Amino acid sequence: MGRGPSKVALPIKPRPRRFSFLEFPWLCSRASPARLVPSAAMAIEAWFMDESGGDQRLPHHRSPPEFVSLDHLADVGVLYWKLNPSDYENDEELRKIREARGYNYMDLLDLCPEKVDNYEQKLKNFYTEHIHGDEEIRYCLEGSGYFDVRDKEDRWIRIWIKPGDLIVLPAGIYHRFTLDTSNYIKLMRLFVGEPVWTAFNRPQEDHPARKQYTGSLTEKAGVALAAH
Repeated sequence: MGRGPSKVALPIKPRPRRFSFLEFPWLCSRASPARLVPSAAMAIEAWFMDESGGDQRLPHHRSPPEFVSLDHLADVGVLYWKLNPSDYENDEELRKIREARGYNYMDLLDLCPEKVDNYEQKLKNFYTEHIHGDEEIRYCLEGSGYFDVRDKEDRWIRIWIKPGDLIVLPAGIYHRFTLDTSNYIKLMRLFVGEPVWTAFNRPQEDHPARKQYTGSLTEKAGVALAAH
């Protein structure tokens, strides 16, 4: 890859363990002092994908389009905040999020043909369906791109991230990434402790992170059913 990411570490004490929305949903409730949930008016764009092939950088809407709500994304453990990308170095809300969730590591990454060696091949690698053993946290500062995640029915949901969008994908969720037709994105990557970017390509049903994720979905569904 071309120029490496610039690393910036803030003096935030790491948490003793990693956690997810599925384990601790209250951390992102409207009642939280840090107010970590945006209003619906600031919602990110997401939709169910069609099953056609072709250029992965195209939107791939169904016909007619079927958009996905923030509630549906939350049901599969995806978190979202709308922040101010023009002042990320001094953003108090970003600082609160990092402190609350223990994101002590941060770097910046530019993805575009001019700055990434073997760009087309790298894009294909990013687009291979996989999981991680930890959360994947991405904050879009410039440009745009797509994160695709599987829902409970194994349908692809395409999430279009643009400047100001910060998303967290839970450990164990099947997902992939691609740039859109702009062919440029600048991302902030956050992590708890030293970063581990290892991808485990599907199938990974026996991976501990996958088992924990699917188990959490089952428990969450059981709680919702009991409430009715």
